[in-house]
Amino acid sequence: MTTSIAARSAALVVIVATLALPGATRALSTDVEKALASSKYVYISTERKDHSYGKPAEIWFLYDQGAVWVASPPSTWRVKRIKAGRSKAKIAVGKPDGPSFTAKGEVSKDTAVQDVMFKTYAEKYGERWTGYEKRFREGLEDGSRLLIKYQPE
Repeated sequence: MTTSIAARSAALVVIVATLALPGATRALSTDVEKALASSKYVYISTERKDHSYGKPAEIWFLYDQGAVWVASPPSTWRVKRIKAGRSKAKIAVGKPDGPSFTAKGEVSKDTAVQDVMFKTYAEKYGERWTGYEKRFREGLEDGSRLLIKYQPE
C-alpha cells in the first residue's frame, strides 16, 4: 500500500511539474474547441501597460498544433505589445463575446505553419483569400507581416 501511495504521489509531482513548465499548455474547453473548428474569426484583445485588455480586433486565424496563429503587420498593437514584453492576450472565438481563453503570444518564423495557414485560408475564406494571398505571402517573406502564435495559458 505504501508503494501505491508513493507511486501516485510521484505521478502527481510529474503532472504538476509538467504544467509548470514554460512551454506547457492547458487544454481548451470543449466550447472553445468547437468554436475554433467552425468559426472564421477570432477577436484578440492584447494586454495594455496597465494590465487591462485593449479593444478586441477581428482577425482571420489558423488553429493548428494547439495554438491560434495569425499574421499581422508589425504596426499593429498586438505585435507592438508582444515586442514590448506584454504577450498576454484574451482570444474570443466567433464573436467578441464568444467562448474565450487567455494565451501568450510570440512572433514566429515557422514556414511550415505558414504553408498550412495558406492552404487553410484558401479553403476557409475562399474568394476573399484570393484578394489577400499575395499580400500575406510577400508580407511574411519581406517582414511587412509577421506570423504570431498564441499558445493557450
